[in-house]
Amino acid sequence: MRMILATALLSLSTTVVLAQAPATPPTPGVGPEVQRSYNGLKGNILKSADKMPEDLYSFKPTPDIRTFARILTHVIEAQTATCGAVNGTAQADQPKTPAETAPKAEIVAALKASFDACDKAYASVTDANATELLAIGRGKRSRIGLLWGNVSHDNEQYAQLATYMRLKNIMPPSASEK
Repeated sequence: MRMILATALLSLSTTVVLAQAPATPPTPGVGPEVQRSYNGLKGNILKSADKMPEDLYSFKPTPDIRTFARILTHVIEAQTATCGAVNGTAQADQPKTPAETAPKAEIVAALKASFDACDKAYASVTDANATELLAIGRGKRSRIGLLWGNVSHDNEQYAQLATYMRLKNIMPPSASEK
């Protein structure tokens, strides 16, 4: 008897919930969804690059890890490869990444150029082409998979940039704008 009552109540509550839900819920699409995440990280990484003084671009918390500048050049390398693949840009035609010892202005300019390439890549994603397989390295990945991978990678790199900034008593962009 309890089982029948529980099933009836569950059925009734499901019917009420379904009756209140819109017939076709709005779907944002995969392109805008991944682009929102990318745009937030883009702003934080660019602001970090601008906010860190040039003399601290060579800072690294311990001798065996990367400098602040090297994290930025790593972002440039990764974005150039990933977004270049999405944009169909041949590797030979992609801009070269500056050395981590390059002046801040050169690194920031290359970082902005890598974001420009990614802006184009993210804008190209539609629900229709999101699962299209693209060649990258020796394998193939979907367009949306590549871009979500880029978001994940940028998120990891921003966390490191923010840590380096905090170690130098500089408030990271994501913390100082709240």
